[in-house]
Amino acid sequence: MTARHTSPLEALLVDDAFDGDVYPAEPMARHTMYRIGGPARFYVQVASVGALKHLVEVCETSGVPWVAVGRGSNLLVSDEGYPGVVVTLGRDFRTCRFDEDAKRFCVGAGVPLSSVVQEAFRRSLAGLEFAVGTPGTVGGALRMNAGSRDEWIGSRVVSVTTLDARKGLMRRAGDEISWGYRSSSFAFDEVIVECELSVEPADPFYLRGKMEASHTRRKKTQPLSLPSCGSVFRNPEGDSAGRLIEAVGLKGCTIGGAQVSEVHANFIVNKGTATARDVMDLIELARYKVYEAYGIELQPEVRFLGFS
Repeated sequence: MTARHTSPLEALLVDDAFDGDVYPAEPMARHTMYRIGGPARFYVQVASVGALKHLVEVCETSGVPWVAVGRGSNLLVSDEGYPGVVVTLGRDFRTCRFDEDAKRFCVGAGVPLSSVVQEAFRRSLAGLEFAVGTPGTVGGALRMNAGSRDEWIGSRVVSVTTLDARKGLMRRAGDEISWGYRSSSFAFDEVIVECELSVEPADPFYLRGKMEASHTRRKKTQPLSLPSCGSVFRNPEGDSAGRLIEAVGLKGCTIGGAQVSEVHANFIVNKGTATARDVMDLIELARYKVYEAYGIELQPEVRFLGFS
């Protein structure tokens, strides 16, 4: 029996029949690659589509803010935290099957992209090796169309299934979605549930060489030993955000425990004690200095959560 004053959301989350794990007042620093972030009112790992659907419906009808996140590789959460529900995808969203006849992977949005890349390599299949070392989930990779200007995950998508807060489950062909540079046309309140990715047979030695070269380049050009959110800004047309930030003298610049990386200026790293405010101050400083010097407005690639 639930108490009279319990909200519909709280009633759902304490129901034994709810297919998920609920963590009240959960520090988001535990769930972002930055290792930064105050508490979410509720952090909920849903195990099935039914649980996801039910949770989103209750949040919508109760007017409780909610957001779906992956592994937090591209996320900066404020020091105050997030006053709503952070949803992450568990059990049923973590399957990866390969269709031998169609030569495509059917992958849940909660699967780490790196494990799909490794599975493709194990089967001598080409098309995903550009994503070697990408830290997020498949869902996060689709939302931000992970890749470079030359190769990106959207070009491999055969279909995507999403849950829309109003329309329910929807399946669309890959070419019905607009794929931009580090962007896509998914609505902000649309949760990616699963997708199909096309691949083709290739020489395993060719694949190994391509993946090793990509991995070596990442190790040499990115600060992989310190917590970060990856690239902070999108590269402006015909230039590189890292070059512009370095050109205005900010490489190595520190505010509190956050630093513009000495390895690559488009990375802001947590040197161990950084707060979200430290990182945000460096982001704003970089935007101001680059605009002042070049008239270019740098566009953040990182997602912000819990900031007013």
